[in-house]
Amino acid sequence: MSEFWLISAPGDKENLQALERMNTVTSKSNLSYNTKFTIPDFKVGTLDSLVGLSDELAKLDIFAESLIRRMAQSVVEVMEDAKGKVQENLLANGGLKEKMKYLKIDLTSFVTHFEWDMAKYPAKQPLVSVVDTLAKQLAQIETDLKSRTAAYNTLKTNLENLEKKSMGNLFTRTLSDIVSKEDFVLDSEYLITLLVIVPKPSYVQWQKTYESLSDMVVPRSTKLIAEDKEGGLFTVTLFRKVIDDFKTKAKENKFTVREFYYDEKEIKREREEMTRLLSDKKQQYQTSCVALKKGSSTFPDHKVKVTPLGNPDRPAAGQSDRERESEGEGEGPLLRWLKVNFSEAFIAWIHIKALRVFVESVLRYGLPVNFQAVLLRPHKKSCTKRLREVLNSVFRHLDEVAAASILDASVEIPGLQLSNQDYFPYVYFHIDLSLLD
Repeated sequence: MSEFWLISAPGDKENLQALERMNTVTSKSNLSYNTKFTIPDFKVGTLDSLVGLSDELAKLDIFAESLIRRMAQSVVEVMEDAKGKVQENLLANGGLKEKMKYLKIDLTSFVTHFEWDMAKYPAKQPLVSVVDTLAKQLAQIETDLKSRTAAYNTLKTNLENLEKKSMGNLFTRTLSDIVSKEDFVLDSEYLITLLVIVPKPSYVQWQKTYESLSDMVVPRSTKLIAEDKEGGLFTVTLFRKVIDDFKTKAKENKFTVREFYYDEKEIKREREEMTRLLSDKKQQYQTSCVALKKGSSTFPDHKVKVTPLGNPDRPAAGQSDRERESEGEGEGPLLRWLKVNFSEAFIAWIHIKALRVFVESVLRYGLPVNFQAVLLRPHKKSCTKRLREVLNSVFRHLDEVAAASILDASVEIPGLQLSNQDYFPYVYFHIDLSLLD
């Protein structure tokens, strides 16, 4: 499953024992895999400021998740010719330790090995400043995402419009890729070549009658130059002064004169526009097979080991300078930007989750700051109900009313504007990594 439950309980002896009981029960029953989730000591400030931050972080959490989902969808749209490789390009690069910062970290590994980025979000700063830094970073990414995707969508729409012109029937499609200079009498003061669409059953009739549809039609001047399911496109040459008369007679015989006059410069311009748009679109996502191969395996030479509760061991690995230099080789600017900024936004999102756990734990459990955060990964969807029952049983002493309300939907929690589905005896936040669903 790509679902995580981030919880916290007070750090006193009784609740640490409760956490160990939870870990034992969930492990024996194969309900979830649990890891410690380390959060630094922040400057608490006043309780009033924490209440305000709680509301702000809740909104920022929703915004961040929405942003990374939109970015993931943008990667899907850009990689339209390689959609099977989208997931391996949604990574959270770096952030685990100095030795691992150049590795391609899959999202699950990043969450289970989370470490606060002290360089980017200094824990010694006031919490308000840390939250402000995260908010500004995500707002800038969203602004850039909007402008870049708008430009890409405009390019895509223009290309689709041109492609539609080349895929219609003979009545509507562009003719620039069908006709050639040799099909027309050009630069004549008196003669002109017209294009006529003739239904397939009427080919014989056309051949017999086109010369007599009007005066001054050049004998033997017709030629079939293109066909579709319904008919064919024929040329015919005549004197300019009988154009209107010829069109009228042709219409009476169910032959359609297609309004088209050969203009070499216009045809060249249209062809170049199509080539340019195709090239521009391709360049936004220009990933060579080598680059895709590199992206196809996270931790290619290292088995990621999740840290069990009470076991501090973490993996450590590096990457050569040559590998780092070739990172992203062959990728277009839009795909490269999406990958880099998806990673930045995702990392920011998990930091927001950590902040929410800290703030809610202080508000719930009081001062001095003393709590333990744990990350649970349910083994499968069918386990979640049983897992919730285990947590409720282990931690019901923290809030008897909340624990009862989980079992009885009619119970209201005094003083809280939350439904019983939103509130538990312990601090709880949900992380869903199914970003492409």
